[in-house]
Amino acid sequence: MNEEVDFILDSTEENMQNAIKHLEKQLLNIRAGKASPAMLGSVMVEYYGSMTPLNQVANVNTPDARTITVQPFERGTIPQIEKGIMQANLGFNPMNNGDSVIISVPPLTEERRRELAKQAKAEAEEAKIGIRNDRKIANNDLKKLDISEDALKIAEDNVQELTDKHIKKVDQIFENKEKEIMTI
Repeated sequence: MNEEVDFILDSTEENMQNAIKHLEKQLLNIRAGKASPAMLGSVMVEYYGSMTPLNQVANVNTPDARTITVQPFERGTIPQIEKGIMQANLGFNPMNNGDSVIISVPPLTEERRRELAKQAKAEAEEAKIGIRNDRKIANNDLKKLDISEDALKIAEDNVQELTDKHIKKVDQIFENKEKEIMTI
C-alpha cells in the first residue's frame, strides 16, 4: 500500500479511538449505584468572577459508597461550591459543615436504573454512529485516490475491520456500564 492509503487508515483509526474516548467520558457522567468523584465532573463554580471547574477549587473524595466530600482550598468558596452543585442539576442536595461540603448519594430506584441504562445505550449508539461516519469518510477518501481496484478493495476491507473492531469495543464498554448500573 502507498503512503496516502496508510495515512487515511491511521487517521480513521485515530478518529474511531477518539469516539471511544468520548463515549467513556460521557459514561462517567452517568452514575451507577455508588458515589464517584466523576459525578461532579460537570460542576462549575464561580471563583473570583470566572466559572471554574470544581476540581480546580476543591478536592473531591468518596469516603464511602454513598458519600462525596468536597474540601475547598479556601473556606470562603463553600457557598459558591454549593450553588454550583445545585445549578449542575445532578439531583444532589449538598450539606455544609463549615469546613467542607458533604453530598449523600441516594440509592437508585429500579426505574431510575432503567432510565440510566437507556441513557448509556443512547451514548453507545452515538459512538457507533460516529465510528460509522468515520468509515464513510475514509471510504470516500480512498475512492478519490489514484489506486487500482484491487488496492482499493483491500483498503476498504481494512477500514471495515477497523470499524468492526471499534464497534465491538463500544458494545463491550456499554455492557460493562449497563452491568454496573443494574447491580444493586
